[in-house]
Amino acid sequence: MKKLSMFVLSLATAFSLAACGADNPQQEENEDASSEDATGTTETEELTSIDIMLDWYPNAVHSYLYVAKEEGYFEEEGLDVNIVFPANPTDPINLAASGGVTLGITYQPDVIMARTKDVPVVSIAAIVRSPLNHMMVMNESDIESPADLEGKTVGYPGIPVNEPILKTMVEADDGDYDQVNLMDVGFELGSSIVSERVDAVIGTYINHEYPVLKHQGHEIRYFNPIDYGVPSYYELVIVTNENNLEEKREEIQAFWRAAVKGYEKMKNEPGESLDILFSNQDQANFPLIREVEDQSLEILLSKMETENESFGSQTKESWQEVIDWLLSAGLIDEAPSADTIFENITE
Repeated sequence: MKKLSMFVLSLATAFSLAACGADNPQQEENEDASSEDATGTTETEELTSIDIMLDWYPNAVHSYLYVAKEEGYFEEEGLDVNIVFPANPTDPINLAASGGVTLGITYQPDVIMARTKDVPVVSIAAIVRSPLNHMMVMNESDIESPADLEGKTVGYPGIPVNEPILKTMVEADDGDYDQVNLMDVGFELGSSIVSERVDAVIGTYINHEYPVLKHQGHEIRYFNPIDYGVPSYYELVIVTNENNLEEKREEIQAFWRAAVKGYEKMKNEPGESLDILFSNQDQANFPLIREVEDQSLEILLSKMETENESFGSQTKESWQEVIDWLLSAGLIDEAPSADTIFENITE
């Protein structure tokens, strides 16, 4: 709980700084690039500028955005969309909430925790409909289910939400969570499990760590948290703040129409879409591997829509279920209203 308090404090502090006008270097770079075109064509000047901050560096899950940009779908909607990267994990939610960027990509549980601290952020679309975060073990491990973690050491990246995920999984499998040892390994998750520094890891993503480890020649097994009592939360959502939702509703709706077109092309032409992504990768900070991103996109497409749930759609039932789970896990002290925390922007 101490880690949680530190996390929430940093969230609230960062939001306060952003609200006071703290600058974002990547955002400034894009804005400067736009202003340099003042003597160029009038077409660019007529477009409405919107910034969207990714949750991380460009990877397969963002392909639909780059497709929409490169194919001109945003421009067709009258938008000049700047895709920017975060300097810190809390930047997307904090800067979206403060208006530093129009939109941000973040995590459903984080939105709920932010709302309990009066951060005025609202989810407008669900991008990935179920958890990507899975518990992983080496293929030869004797761990056959979460209850087998008793007496074992589990590595995690120090992010608080991983603890209730693991606790829920172990207890749902009739195990004793108090007998599980946690080790904060930062983001050295793959190397920690391969080197046998830990027996298992949580905070590992089936669309990243899993294909990366397979690419490196390691055989891995994973356990889906929703099979062990964890609600099927939205892994990624797009958020804005309450004022933008009202004042820039038409622009945000236009953004989403173009994003859906990008998604449809990504779904129907995954190879060409990844070509576009690779031409926009951040080679210096997060170089991509084609085999990994091919596997990642295949996994993601199975989680971005279902037979009954379209890409982007959200339900009150999902939000309420995750709120109730976070409350019971002690990650929040009070339950925000599910009715005010999200809106389906297409409705």
